[in-house]
Amino acid sequence: MRRWKALLAASLLLLPGTAVVTAASPAQALDNGVGRTPPMGWNSWNTFYCNINEALIRGMADAMVTSGMRDAGYEYVVVDDCWMASTRDANGNLQGDPTRFPSGMKALGDYIHSKGLKFGIYQAPLDQTCAQYFDSYPGATGSQGHEAQDARQFAAWGVDYLKYDWCSPLGTINEQVTTFAKMRDALAATGRPILYSINSNSLHSKTGPQRDWGDVANIWRTTEDIQLVWNTDQINGYPMGIQNIINVNVPLAAYAEPGGFNDPDMMEVGRGTLTDTEQRSHFAMWAIMAAPLIAGNDIRNMSAATQTILKNPRLIAINQDTLGRQGVQVAGDANQRVLAKRLSNGDVAVALFNQSSATRTVSTTAAAIGKSGASSYTLIDAWSGATTTTGGAISASVPAHGTVVYRVSGGVTGEPQAPPSATLVSVSSGRCLDVPNSNTTNGTQLIIWDCTGAANQNWVVAGQTLQALGKCLDAPTGAVPGARVTIWDCHGGTNQQWTFQADGTVRGNASGLCLDVDNNQTANGTATLLWTCTGAANQRWTRR
Repeated sequence: MRRWKALLAASLLLLPGTAVVTAASPAQALDNGVGRTPPMGWNSWNTFYCNINEALIRGMADAMVTSGMRDAGYEYVVVDDCWMASTRDANGNLQGDPTRFPSGMKALGDYIHSKGLKFGIYQAPLDQTCAQYFDSYPGATGSQGHEAQDARQFAAWGVDYLKYDWCSPLGTINEQVTTFAKMRDALAATGRPILYSINSNSLHSKTGPQRDWGDVANIWRTTEDIQLVWNTDQINGYPMGIQNIINVNVPLAAYAEPGGFNDPDMMEVGRGTLTDTEQRSHFAMWAIMAAPLIAGNDIRNMSAATQTILKNPRLIAINQDTLGRQGVQVAGDANQRVLAKRLSNGDVAVALFNQSSATRTVSTTAAAIGKSGASSYTLIDAWSGATTTTGGAISASVPAHGTVVYRVSGGVTGEPQAPPSATLVSVSSGRCLDVPNSNTTNGTQLIIWDCTGAANQNWVVAGQTLQALGKCLDAPTGAVPGARVTIWDCHGGTNQQWTFQADGTVRGNASGLCLDVDNNQTANGTATLLWTCTGAANQRWTRR
């Protein structure tokens, strides 16, 4: 598996997180035997926030069984923030809120286990939990300074899953690695297999995590908290809609493997607002991205449509495949993405995702997804179960915001062919061409910034276009020296076509002008623009 990750990283040239690597020592690497496939379950936060109690959680455990969710593979019942008393007991131990959880947390865990389910709980690594930090909820303190004691308490309660949530805008990556590793080691010392879920939210924000957290945790959040919207950059400046999160999570495929998976947050399926097509895409994309399938709806009163989505056996099988691959993007632009996920039996799952606002045909080929050696291939539609055959073309008419998923069998299976990509490093400053704050609004002016390897610095070379976050590097029509360089929806115009020249400059095909760092400045945030080609250092770029 490590060889697969190295090969995939090489094929993508540079993925988000590879520029800032802080590794725990090999002796401390995570190897707890759990999370060999992405975890499946339910979490209380999306629907109930702090409005939780013992009766509610027990009712959800009951509903997991009666609804068929447990039998479909959902096993964890995770009690999120606000379960705890406002103080520790006389011995410094955590305790449940006596009003909300009068029977105590061990009794709750025993009840969940009696239903054939597993018990998950929430805590934070600093001095307070997120509800305290952001919402002034009078909950218990975090685990800072109590890691070993709290881990023993969780094990004694029968906890099977710990969500450990950083709740401060402060903290360097080294500090977070050290802090999260303390609880990792404390959990290991208990001897109880506990799935470890972390959220380093002050470090990823809009662009994905700055490292592969697979040596520290079983799953790690890749974006800020998901919101019940399709596509937005307007909530506190963070891209937390479904489409935005997909943009960030897709380029992180090389991090995923059995025991460690990217976590784009809990699902919003069944919570209203999103259309049925958008909910189906949400679930399908989480499935093919090998994301944890953690429901966030009220499962006691799910509609038939919600149950059809959440319990789809073909998509669950793709998500839970033991090979543990995350789908790799083999084609895409502002309007569509094609992801391919190699499966353990030699099949390949393919998602044809229409990001646009109108129905369109989304296509790929057997060769692009890694299939060869057969005159025909069998396609099973993951939504309908219908079977068709193809000589190599894989195509579907996909509704706006929709996703068609096929399971492709036949022939010989190799690796999906990811399009080449690179960061563009300014020779004059050593800083990277950057989409500021991952803002995908048309017309966003590009800048230089310290190289992080994140998705907003990862440029896919597609023909003569350069694409980041599903948008194209764009120059205004009729550009003159000094014109801004921006991102824009890809449309195939010559003002979005670029040529890499032998001297390291990047020339706009329409204007004949070069990509230039304004006035030869080198500071973070310096604008990029078009200027007469001179071959100076502030116009030369290194591809990494």
